[in-house]
Amino acid sequence: MTPVMDSPDLAPPAIRVRGLSHFFGSVQTLKSVTLDIWPHEIFGIIGPAGSGKSTFLRALNRLNDLIRGSRVEGRLEVEGRDIYAPEVNVVELRRKLGMVFATPVPLPRSIFENIVFGARLAGVRKTEDLSGIVRDCLEKTSLWEEVKDRLASSALKLSGGQQQRLCLARILALRPDVILLDEPTSGLDPISTMKIEETLRQLKRDYTIILVTNNTKQAGRVADRTAFLLGGELVEVGPTDQMFTSPADRRTDDYLRGRFG
Repeated sequence: MTPVMDSPDLAPPAIRVRGLSHFFGSVQTLKSVTLDIWPHEIFGIIGPAGSGKSTFLRALNRLNDLIRGSRVEGRLEVEGRDIYAPEVNVVELRRKLGMVFATPVPLPRSIFENIVFGARLAGVRKTEDLSGIVRDCLEKTSLWEEVKDRLASSALKLSGGQQQRLCLARILALRPDVILLDEPTSGLDPISTMKIEETLRQLKRDYTIILVTNNTKQAGRVADRTAFLLGGELVEVGPTDQMFTSPADRRTDDYLRGRFG
């Protein structure tokens, strides 16, 4: 496995993973994964089905905890704090590490209410504050100009690509530090995919982004660094352009060339 890389600017990692193993009962899904993820990068994770990509992503905000028999070994730190420590507030953790899934799931409410749902729960009440949150989040996801005249319309009337960007905007309204994306464009057309990829490039100025994708070309287009998982093992991690042109491990090269997966 390629060694963990130092950050170019020597900043502490946003996420530090050391010897992370995960189990569902007796089945091991991650095998002693060690890596760092740096602030304001798009970190891609690739690998064939069953390689542990989504399990790793869900370990970061402890969604695996919801599955009976799930357990972890090793250490996983976010901003220097062990997120599996007993005192961790899991609800707050999931706000800080917001997750967007492969299939968009807008609430059966208006576009406006989708965005402010979390803000209302957090106690924001003033109309001008809520309106500001809506505009800011929709602008960040390049959706404002497309929907600004129909904020009261049902979010279910949006196209699939628009719904996915709406779900991303809804996460941004919670003011996360890290955005987790699990195959966010898998069911979208090329134009919608392009819009989301461009949105991610803009968002990394303010957020750390972790992107799980089965599309190696997508990782090549948007990820600053990429990790390759295979059978729960971290085979290689490094700058995306380097990995895609001269991978250090033969298995990485075989996967990128389509010889398996």
